[in-house]
Amino acid sequence: MEIYLVRHTETICEKGICYGQSDVNIAEPFDEIFCRIISELPSEALVFSSPLKRCAVLAKHIQENIKAISYQEDERLKEMNFGDWELKTWNEIPPEELNPWMEDFVNIKVSNGESFIELHERVGEFLSEKISGINQPAIIVAHAGIIRSILCHQTSLPLKDAFNNKVDFGEVIKIDF
Repeated sequence: MEIYLVRHTETICEKGICYGQSDVNIAEPFDEIFCRIISELPSEALVFSSPLKRCAVLAKHIQENIKAISYQEDERLKEMNFGDWELKTWNEIPPEELNPWMEDFVNIKVSNGESFIELHERVGEFLSEKISGINQPAIIVAHAGIIRSILCHQTSLPLKDAFNNKVDFGEVIKIDF
């Protein structure tokens, strides 16, 4: 079964801002890139999205421009919860917090947030509940962390190597699941 992983387009946040689960807007204009994304997708599919507006705006556009068999937003598709680091620049995060996380982001939990393994577990629950066993194409509109986690599930890539998967803004990655 074909799964199309779609990363949201660029946000209004300046480069270097940690925005994780903060509900930030996407940068305008986005019509041209939305059209390019639609051109890379099947004409009929199930559509799933993170409820954060940077994904939901794009997912609703997709829903309106293809034959969406169904449309669902799912909390488990939210980006990693960066807790106390949300909306701070990476330079503002104290090195005594940031450095251990950078050395082991898989297992180390961000203060009042989550670790990558926790994100990966909720993504696994989503895949088991919503994706396993379906026989129609599916489109998942999400964030880089979620897409990297799905790619790790699909390829058995170790989580510590998840960032080897480059995922650009507005990128569409087609996988067989």
